[in-house]
Amino acid sequence: MIDKRLWEQLDGRLIILILVLMVIGIINLYSATVTMPGEGLQFYQRQLLWFGIGIFLSLAVFLFDYRYYEDFTYPIYLVILVVVLCVLIYGLVVGGGQRWIKLGFFYFQPSELMKIALILALARYFAQHEKKDGYRLRDLFVPAIITLVPALLIVKQPDLGTAMVLILIFFSIVLFVKIRFQSLFILGMTIMLATPFFWLALKDYQRTRIHTLLNPSLDPLGTGYHIIQSKIAIGSGGIWGKGFLQGTQCKLHFLPEHHTDFIFAVLGEEWGFIGCGAVLTLYLLLILWGITKGVRTQDRFGAIVAFGVTAMIFWHVVINVGMVLGIMPVVGLPLPFLSYGGSSAVVMLIGIGLLLNVRARRYIF
Repeated sequence: MIDKRLWEQLDGRLIILILVLMVIGIINLYSATVTMPGEGLQFYQRQLLWFGIGIFLSLAVFLFDYRYYEDFTYPIYLVILVVVLCVLIYGLVVGGGQRWIKLGFFYFQPSELMKIALILALARYFAQHEKKDGYRLRDLFVPAIITLVPALLIVKQPDLGTAMVLILIFFSIVLFVKIRFQSLFILGMTIMLATPFFWLALKDYQRTRIHTLLNPSLDPLGTGYHIIQSKIAIGSGGIWGKGFLQGTQCKLHFLPEHHTDFIFAVLGEEWGFIGCGAVLTLYLLLILWGITKGVRTQDRFGAIVAFGVTAMIFWHVVINVGMVLGIMPVVGLPLPFLSYGGSSAVVMLIGIGLLLNVRARRYIF
């Protein structure tokens, strides 16, 4: 029987916040896809199904004390790592990327699960190897390997956006657990010096995306097309937007990937600056909740897990919105709870289950 205190400690504000974001996501997705041809269920109906699966898994994650997961973090990490490796061998190629596996009647992206697995693995490592005076670079060798191995495999798919999120989660957690200033300075200088080599390692189409970011007019009908149409959609929305179901860039199919990566542009066109501001405020409240309430626990492992999940959501929002506004390169990263995509929806809700788990059990030992 579940401890009654657990339900008393359940934070209803976070649940309401997530439900509001999901409702906005379904309404926006309906508008974005109502005119799109397709077989079987409509996109918004499929997303409702994924939300249902995600809520069920989130509840399952919540019911078991998060401290039990600590003993299984490395096995979970290794299993998902093997699956990510298998994707490179047996995975399905969709949209030019070999990122998917077929499970019955649906497709799933294992690299999404790697985000949760990485957070758990890093949380266990830093919880078991605490350094009161801060970590040195040599202390970060093992967690860096834990991060880089899946990141490099995911880059090979290729999926630069997900790999970028893994690395950003790592750096975010490192800052949270405290790194020595000297080590941070050396790390920053190393990254700066390595940037030219990173540029040389990029594929041609990845370099083109960065060039296009700086000047979309270089290839207005090619790589710059997404950014140009996205800016037109958001700009035409003005302050109040054109109204629900009235977005022309979406309805006339000028805006590519408008139900996935560029769903925020649909929101901007139909609901304007006010609608975008409201949604960004909800994300801000979610992130502030994570870093002010989620991490407040007596257990170091739980605090790192909560911060890692919050960092994952934060970077998804920053990169996706930045991409849609044309201030970051197009890397194909979904907007949490708004973009269409089962893998992302399920993983984000699992992350919310972990946040609620840590928050509710912060005083229950």
